Amino acid sequence: MNGFADHGLDESAFSEKKGLSEGIRSFDAFPKTKPTYTRRSSTGGYTTLVLIIVSFLLSFTELRRWYSGHETHLFSVEKGVSHDLQINLDIVLPMQCGDLHVNVQDASGDRILAGEMLQRDPTNWDQWVDVDRGVHKLESGEGLKEMEEDTHVGHVLGEVRSQKRKFKKTPRVKRGMQPGACRIFGSLEGNKVQGDFHITARGHGYMEFGQHLDHSAFNFSHMINELSFGPLYPSLLNPLDKTYATTPENFFKYQYYCSVVPTIYTRSPIPSPGSPSTIFTNQYAVTSQSHSVPERSVPGIFVKFDIEPILLTIREERGGFMALLVRVVNVISGVLVGGGWCYQLAGWAREVFGGRRRAGGDYGVLHGGMNGITREEEEE
Repeated sequence: MNGFADHGLDESAFSEKKGLSEGIRSFDAFPKTKPTYTRRSSTGGYTTLVLIIVSFLLSFTELRRWYSGHETHLFSVEKGVSHDLQINLDIVLPMQCGDLHVNVQDASGDRILAGEMLQRDPTNWDQWVDVDRGVHKLESGEGLKEMEEDTHVGHVLGEVRSQKRKFKKTPRVKRGMQPGACRIFGSLEGNKVQGDFHITARGHGYMEFGQHLDHSAFNFSHMINELSFGPLYPSLLNPLDKTYATTPENFFKYQYYCSVVPTIYTRSPIPSPGSPSTIFTNQYAVTSQSHSVPERSVPGIFVKFDIEPILLTIREERGGFMALLVRVVNVISGVLVGGGWCYQLAGWAREVFGGRRRAGGDYGVLHGGMNGITREEEEE
């Protein structure tokens, strides 16, 4: 006998249809529930909306991270070492141009009369030392954050493409004012070995007949606009760029020690010279030492540089599209599964604690009725 059939009921809602193959059906990993056995609620709708928003935000974060890429730093021994090194200098001193001498000397013994290769323009000190233009003292470290932002591959490639490789023009001296400073700027070609260049006063440091300068005219306070090694990229910030130092003493000596590291910024798997996605340049770390000297010593500005035998390659890489797709799927699935578990646990907690409260209330009513008193009377 079939009780469902006797009462005109259809048991198809409780049984599976026999049309499909049982072998294929056994592989079904997605169990199904008929809509008549499910119930929708506003709490579930709000939870689903929150999970969708969270999934969208996390997926957008993954997409932005993939688009911006990530940087890798690789140190290696420099291969095919070149023999030439370009030095770019732009410095301002509060002395007359004719009273200054600039010379370069390297470890191989070569001496370059830099004064004949660099350009000198009369100017005024106040036109350059301006804190509002980002000028700072080297020891203050105010430009470190800006320098860190300036060393990313995307910023380097963008700045190099957008600006020309030349020094800025010297501001004109205002009418009625006498120039009291000198700007020395230009590029020098030297050997890629350890060396130093120095700026001294006329008649001091080298034997020059009849060129002795009065000591009261000494003032080696200076403002460095550019000091870099390699091709000139004025838009890139180096440790000594936009730094200044001042002293009231005439006999004062500034010393800078630069450790130069050949550097490649690239987006290409294989960097090549001339490629628009590759920049060959040099970075350097610097330490300074400044102190007054006796009158028998030589005051001035001395910069010593040493070439490190390593090559730093900073490469910007971007993962494949399939890797991005896998991460997005993992994010969305993780949010949905984790949110579903949290929703079910919250529902279970509501049922458990709600059932206990109802059971306690029913017991209180029953106990009061059996004793012939009400709950209000008990409270009184």
